[in-house]
Amino acid sequence: MKITLNGEIKNIAEPTTIIELLQGLKLDPNRVAVERNLEVAKRGSFHEIPLADGDTIEIVHFIGGGQETLDDPLVVAGRSFGSRLLVGTGKYKDFEETQRAIVASGAEIVTVAVRRVNVSDPNAPMLTDYLDPKQYTYLPNTAGCFSADDAVRTLRLAREAGGWNLVKLEVLSDPKYLWPNNPETIKAAELLIRDGFHVMVYTTDDPYICKLFEEMGCVAVMPLAAPIGSGLGVRNPYTIRIIIEQAKIPVLVDAGVGTASDAAIAMELGCDGVLMNTAIAGAKDPIRMARAMRFAVQAGRDAFLSGRIPKKLYATASSPLDGTFFGSNEHD
Repeated sequence: MKITLNGEIKNIAEPTTIIELLQGLKLDPNRVAVERNLEVAKRGSFHEIPLADGDTIEIVHFIGGGQETLDDPLVVAGRSFGSRLLVGTGKYKDFEETQRAIVASGAEIVTVAVRRVNVSDPNAPMLTDYLDPKQYTYLPNTAGCFSADDAVRTLRLAREAGGWNLVKLEVLSDPKYLWPNNPETIKAAELLIRDGFHVMVYTTDDPYICKLFEEMGCVAVMPLAAPIGSGLGVRNPYTIRIIIEQAKIPVLVDAGVGTASDAAIAMELGCDGVLMNTAIAGAKDPIRMARAMRFAVQAGRDAFLSGRIPKKLYATASSPLDGTFFGSNEHD
């Protein structure tokens, strides 16, 4: 019989179950997720689910898309993290560089994309070979999704593959600008929250929309600093401040960070964290940049908690002038 496997027509023997298909492909059923005709197949039922002529099968896994102090933890959905820097795992030259950069960043949460398994090479390396899911919190995201339906399908598969309920939702509007599609994002968030997911949501830097996502039940809002991958830094600090002031859930700047000073500025505004990928992976020296981002986020957080001095139009002497020779008003 013929099935469509990861977008390609394949001839397979019948009768065949999902587990027999995976065994024939030499894939470990514990490391992949399977979708049959748009429905996620439960891993414990692989041996019970028969395949039929004309079925469409998707087999996916995670790809690349430290511990700080817990004195001032980032708390998301009831979980505490020492690092306030979240990093992506894509765009590196290989998994080894990904691993080195993540270690240098000190990040504990890493975003991962869900992609089709290379069924022609079941021994191809996977991200989990380099970043232990027991050591790092994998944050499945919906990068590349342009509709609510695709985003929901992706995250349901991700939960089946790894068992994670904490997810990053992003639904994009167009390939050129990668701007959030808020109507589709709202639709997807409603479905995912109803399905038991803890949703961290990427959106525009719009205080009204961010408050709406909070009231819906999202566990964190992630307004963009600038368009994805642009490196422009925080373009609108004023609305970011409003979003922070009105929020009762974590606010993390997501997208647009280009260098360490951008990360520090976001944290000085009062953001709970910063998520980035291109700024590190696209640097000439990703490992050094990852380390710089780690310290920038820490410095920005400390500066925010310290309480900066007010900005003034005129100078104020740092040392008192009273009693000094140049400051004396005495006359003979």
